[in-house]
Amino acid sequence: MPISRLSLKALVVAFVLVAVAGAMLLLSRPQPIESAVLGAGWECTQTAFVLTTCAPRVPAIPAVETSRKDAIRATRG
Repeated sequence: MPISRLSLKALVVAFVLVAVAGAMLLLSRPQPIESAVLGAGWECTQTAFVLTTCAPRVPAIPAVETSRKDAIRATRG
């Protein structure tokens, strides 16, 4: 059964729309940026070249420093 022109055209249009939507999602994902005004204590990201959000950096606590036994003792009071 041959593919009609209309269904082939619809398939091409659908493929182009999916490709454009994928490109838009790829370009609009949050990207880290440097903020010289706020300093090193802040972490900023920019989404879709428009929306910029900043939050204070939280120092990471390595999992090695805390053990399960210490956590259980702290909760028993």
